[in-house]
Amino acid sequence: MWCTHRNVFLLLLLISNLLGSISCSNDNLQKKVSTKKLNSTNLTNDTIKFDIVQIKIDTLEQKLMDANLVDIQTVDSSILIDLKYSTINNFMKEDVYGALNKVYLQKSVAQDLKEANQFLHQLDSTLTLLVYDGVRPRSVQQKMWDVLDLPINEKTKFVSNPKNGSIHNFGCAVDLTIAHINGTPLDMGADFDEIGKIAYPRLEKQFLKSGELTIQQIENRELLRKVMQHAGFYNIQTEWWHFNRYNRNKAKQMFEIIE
Repeated sequence: MWCTHRNVFLLLLLISNLLGSISCSNDNLQKKVSTKKLNSTNLTNDTIKFDIVQIKIDTLEQKLMDANLVDIQTVDSSILIDLKYSTINNFMKEDVYGALNKVYLQKSVAQDLKEANQFLHQLDSTLTLLVYDGVRPRSVQQKMWDVLDLPINEKTKFVSNPKNGSIHNFGCAVDLTIAHINGTPLDMGADFDEIGKIAYPRLEKQFLKSGELTIQQIENRELLRKVMQHAGFYNIQTEWWHFNRYNRNKAKQMFEIIE
C-alpha cells in the first residue's frame, strides 16, 4: 500500500515538473516572438522611411535628360566643371541656370570631348580640361542677347542671335579652358567672358607685340586649340574659350534645338 502511494506521489511530482518546463518554454518562446515582432516593426519603419526618400531633379536638367543629352562627367569623370552661368561669375552677373550644376552635351560631342581630354593627359598628365558651359537653352541665349548692351555688329561677335540659334543651343559647342588637376586654370591672358579684343585669338600676335599678352599665355591658348582640334573641334576668332564641334547647318541636321 505504501509503495502504491509512493508511486502516485512520484507520478504527480513528474507531471508537475513537466508542466513547469512547458510553461517556461512557452514564456521564452513568447519573449522571442515578441522580440521578433518588435525587430520586424523597426525594420518595416526603416524601410518605409527609405522608400519615401526621392532625388529631386531640377526642371532644366530634366529637360536636357529628356532630350538625350549627357552629363559630360559620366563620360569622363576627370573633366573638371565650373558652370559659370549657374553662378553670378559671368558677364550678366546673374545665375540663369538655377539648381543645374552639371554640363550637358550631345552624346557624340561628349565622347569627342573625352578624346580631347585624353590627348591632353598624354601631352601632360598634370593637366585636364575645365569646362565652363555646354548646352545652353535658347531661352538663356535670348537673355544674354537682351542683356548685352553693344552695337549689333559687335554683339554678334560675342553672343549668337537667338533667332538663328547658337551652336550651344544644340549641345554641340563648349566653353572651356585647361587647368591643373587641382583645379587652377592656366593663364590665358584674358578671363572667360572677356568682351575685350584681348580675348580674340586672331589678334594674339598684335597683343604679344604690344606686351599685353605674354608668350606663355599664347602658348597656353595654343595648347587648348591643339587638343580640341585633335578631337574634331574648331575655335572661333573672338573667344579663346569657345569651341564648336559642328557648324550650325550640320547641328540643325543632326539635332533638335534646346528651347
